[in-house]
Amino acid sequence: MKEKFSFLRSTIGRKQVVALTGLGLSLFVLTHMAGNLLMFVSPQAYNEYGHALVTNPLFIFAELGLLAAFLFHALVAIRLQILNRSARPNGYAVTAKGEKATDPISKTMAIQGLIILVFVILHLIKFKWGAHYTVDYGKGPIRDLHRLVVEVFAEPGYVAWYILCLVALGLHLSHGIKSALQTFGLHHPAYQCRIKLLAIGYAVAVAGGFIAQPIYMFFFFKG
Repeated sequence: MKEKFSFLRSTIGRKQVVALTGLGLSLFVLTHMAGNLLMFVSPQAYNEYGHALVTNPLFIFAELGLLAAFLFHALVAIRLQILNRSARPNGYAVTAKGEKATDPISKTMAIQGLIILVFVILHLIKFKWGAHYTVDYGKGPIRDLHRLVVEVFAEPGYVAWYILCLVALGLHLSHGIKSALQTFGLHHPAYQCRIKLLAIGYAVAVAGGFIAQPIYMFFFFKG
């Protein structure tokens, strides 16, 4: 047991915690995005999907698991960045260029993470704890979340903020998934380009799916 804790306190152990929680959260945002696409099917399909989620007895455990993963991911990632900076307090005498240079997405991972954190908090306030409307499709009243989505995405300021945050999420995913796979040993010149393209494709699919929702509601929905 002592060896396990010492491993988790090591740089490699911390990187693996960040990678594992990051991959778990990446799967969550994909499934969340896919579920939200039901708003393109019909308000009823979207509302019944949301009702089925929140009335599932395992929902509270899923929420607690997501919260734990999010906190572990953020706190350990911050700790790693602090350790990396303290290891080279004076920086490098010469800025690396070309292939050795750190790409801008990697350099701004902490900023992206902060934007995502603020977004998640505001998103919960807007939707989870926001206005509660009800609708009845013949099986008793359930929350009319679709109506709330229509109202929220009618606000141009929130739509712009939402899109900005989802772009940050896409950038975070594109670098994070590639780095996580490398942490677990999937790193070889023969297929490194494919891994990078896979991560970018995944990020574009998730961020694009989310962004399609406010764009549709703001510009095209005629409810």
